[in-house]
Amino acid sequence: MSVRVKICGITGRADRDAAAAAGADALGFISGVPVETPRELTAGEAAALVDGVAPFVTSVLVTGPDSVQAAVTRQERVGADLLQVHGNLAPAEVGGLRERVGAGVVVAVDSESERVGAYAAAADALLVDSTTETGMGGTGETHDWERTGGISASVDVPVVLAGGLTPENVRAAVETVDPFAVDVASGVEQEPGEKNYDAVEAFVAGATREGVGQ
Repeated sequence: MSVRVKICGITGRADRDAAAAAGADALGFISGVPVETPRELTAGEAAALVDGVAPFVTSVLVTGPDSVQAAVTRQERVGADLLQVHGNLAPAEVGGLRERVGAGVVVAVDSESERVGAYAAAADALLVDSTTETGMGGTGETHDWERTGGISASVDVPVVLAGGLTPENVRAAVETVDPFAVDVASGVEQEPGEKNYDAVEAFVAGATREGVGQ
């Protein structure tokens, strides 16, 4: 089965629909993160975009809550299929979050975190990213794919690879890590927060072995 693709940082209906048409399996909507980003949406804006996601495409609320309650409240307002949390929630808090939301929980971790195993036991999936000291991703920087490949092989939950992926490097990343899915935001943009549709199509094709030479 080919790797799945998530296009993250969707900010408008045109980008949402173009990403779905290009073959994306999941679309990420960022709301409630503690860093400045041109991809930030209010809960209402995210909910409106989630409501129009095409059938059989998974909507993902991407948030950086300071508490379990904050994540629950925002998910209740947005109503996404999956909840992806960044930041510094402890594994036990992630487990508690799973019990309180009617959606799967994906937790973002750094590839060098010593708590990868604990997070894997607490969440439905791991998103391995290049993170900052705040626990947030979206740095646009790659990390050690060999290390992430080891994580993917050692945990019992799906691993999503993120961090610095582009149409040019996604095939190599997939071959090295063998992830369940890949996640991209800035790597397919023409301007911050605005997707380049040709790049989106090329990324999906490269990740799913449909590109030239595959």
